[in-house]
Amino acid sequence: MAIALMELAEAVEDEDAVRALAITGAGNSFSTGFDPDVDSRVVEALNAVSKPTIAILNGDAFDEGLELALALDLRITLSGARFALTQLQRGVLPQYGGTQRLPRLIGAARSLKMMLTSEVIDGDEALRLGLVTYLAADRKKLERVTRDLFATIESRGPVGVRLVKEAVRKGFDMTLEQGIRLEEDLYALLQTTADRAEGVRAFLEKRKPIFKGA
Repeated sequence: MAIALMELAEAVEDEDAVRALAITGAGNSFSTGFDPDVDSRVVEALNAVSKPTIAILNGDAFDEGLELALALDLRITLSGARFALTQLQRGVLPQYGGTQRLPRLIGAARSLKMMLTSEVIDGDEALRLGLVTYLAADRKKLERVTRDLFATIESRGPVGVRLVKEAVRKGFDMTLEQGIRLEEDLYALLQTTADRAEGVRAFLEKRKPIFKGA
């Protein structure tokens, strides 16, 4: 499965017609951990996709499963889903970015509490903390939230979407001044695209733009 996910990430990156990537679990959980022989590159391969990536957390996400979800851009979940990083109970550390990505989402102290105590939180608490971005009461509403989110992303210019993601991701490792400069450079780059011209025309003509990703 890890190999299939890495191949999927590469295919999504290379296919212009694909606007976003979503991953969900089979059955009643998203993922409760990885087998010991899972290729360690799988999470970073998904994280490297330049298009929007979404984790549809249809159930529990524990340990490596939660680390994989943290590597994606947005997370949609059910109120009853549970989340935890319990690796210390097995005498090991999170090794797929959990110690770095979780604090960036919910803060250092709250992250340490989750990891040091193996605390389990539910979907409502995850939304309050900022670990997830959308919450659904049941599976039917989860599907609706997912469809609405994809429709929104699809209506945006693909080039602009990728550049916004690049600005946010790279900006984390920069000073504010450097981040502002990056934003200005990416804005100037977007101005040269056909999508930008289409956006202006659509605004003037009072219609929805038809973005082609060029």
